[in-house]
Amino acid sequence: MTHLVAPSILAADFTRLGDDVTLLQDSEADWIHVDVMDGRFVPNISFGMMIVKAIRPLTTKPLDVHLMIVEPEKYIEAFSEAGADHIIVHYEACPHLHRTIQQIKECGALAGVAINPHTPVGLLENVLEDLDQVLIMSVNPGFGGQKFIYQSLKKVEELKFRLIERNLKTLISIDGGVGLHNAGKILEAGCNVLVAGSTVFRAEDPKEMIAQLKHIGRDALLA
Repeated sequence: MTHLVAPSILAADFTRLGDDVTLLQDSEADWIHVDVMDGRFVPNISFGMMIVKAIRPLTTKPLDVHLMIVEPEKYIEAFSEAGADHIIVHYEACPHLHRTIQQIKECGALAGVAINPHTPVGLLENVLEDLDQVLIMSVNPGFGGQKFIYQSLKKVEELKFRLIERNLKTLISIDGGVGLHNAGKILEAGCNVLVAGSTVFRAEDPKEMIAQLKHIGRDALLA
């Protein structure tokens, strides 16, 4: 399977969000990543289910909704109804993680779990079979435009080994500081999905940047 690119609309121009979503619809992007922040789990506030509902009619691409919030179980059904195709919760925010994963699946969405830079991948050992996606944060969550934490590559490698060992098809995503300078190394480590915000929306030509992110990985894997 070739890798996927999921631009994060956290870095979009909020005054023309509809236009930016339409741009992604017409690009080589595979998913659209939506960062939901509550000002409690992370020190920032972004947007909620009303934005998901508003952009849902503008694209046929899967909406990859990343809940950086406390008590995500209270909002999973609402985000699913708003149009989220994938719902990602944080390991650190879920004391009853298995139950929360099942709740996501019962709503008809694909289930993902994100882990912060300090969280070992081994803590997901008992839920890997239940997951469609693991999102490794390669920056501390809360703000876009941060520098990539290269220790994240070791976590990708370890997680990939665990998945292969158990013959699981769970996707590995990485989020934070992803760009042309490190996409090849990230994919070589075993990542399947590149989440990129500032790299895409600060580019002179966002569509071309998305295309380059799609192809740089191919070149790295063929090298």
